[in-house]
Amino acid sequence: VQLQAFGGGLVQAGGSLRLTCVASGTFVRIHDMGWYRQAPGHERELVALVLVTGRPMYADSVKDRFTISRDNAKNTVYLEMTSLEPEDTAAYYCTANLSRLDPNGRLREDGFWGQGTLVTVSS
Repeated sequence: VQLQAFGGGLVQAGGSLRLTCVASGTFVRIHDMGWYRQAPGHERELVALVLVTGRPMYADSVKDRFTISRDNAKNTVYLEMTSLEPEDTAAYYCTANLSRLDPNGRLREDGFWGQGTLVTVSS
């Protein structure tokens, strides 16, 4: 299983970016998907989650500015970021909980991380 994230870049304050993360490999089902971020010298923090039902959840710091969505047919999660602020500068990591069959044929759920994609917001 691999999560491939892309879409980061350099943008001026007030600008927008769209992050994309695609899950590939062998799995039965994708459950929750989401985005975390980690700024230099800070711990990794949750940005947004989207449940398998499509219900979104956001950190207070990004509410009304970021929108998370998913396309289950494409095994993809998106993060639309608007009104970006210098404080949003960080490496953004996608995450997903996936169900797979273990060697004994039993279903098990595991969490996976993508590689970070860097978002830099200049003032």
